[in-house]
Amino acid sequence: MQQARSTKQPIVVAVILAVVTGMVGGLATDIGPWYFSLVKPAWQPPDWLFGPAWTTIYLLTGIAGVRAWRRGDPLQRRRFLVALLANVALNILWSVLFFTIKRPDWALVEVVPLWLSVLLLIVLVRVYAPLSAALLLPYLAWVGFAGYLNWTIVKLNAPF
Repeated sequence: MQQARSTKQPIVVAVILAVVTGMVGGLATDIGPWYFSLVKPAWQPPDWLFGPAWTTIYLLTGIAGVRAWRRGDPLQRRRFLVALLANVALNILWSVLFFTIKRPDWALVEVVPLWLSVLLLIVLVRVYAPLSAALLLPYLAWVGFAGYLNWTIVKLNAPF
């Protein structure tokens, strides 16, 4: 019975983190009149695409986290968990800055540590869980894309 619990525990934690991150980030994301009034580039994906994209990223991150947890030693696990919690906080903070506080310029500054936190997750697991590192690459790419989109929105709507 103890073995079954220890096998399922990382999955439960991954699901909780993904759901909490998605819910809090979603609650902070107010796509209302202010957002619709922003000038956005013609190449921005449609708004409906962001939900499925983030859901896919959270799913891949959860799988990557479970795999890394199962393959890591206690120190690797601790490092990964601390880095993941920092990433979750930065992920939520970006939504708060951009959508709740309505400061895309501040969000643009914050997207740099967010991107670096994803890179750190990849670096931490690449040696002992290379598939986990690969599963995190879409997250890194999406945050990079979101950062470029954020920069373009700031440029098109300056000053904030």
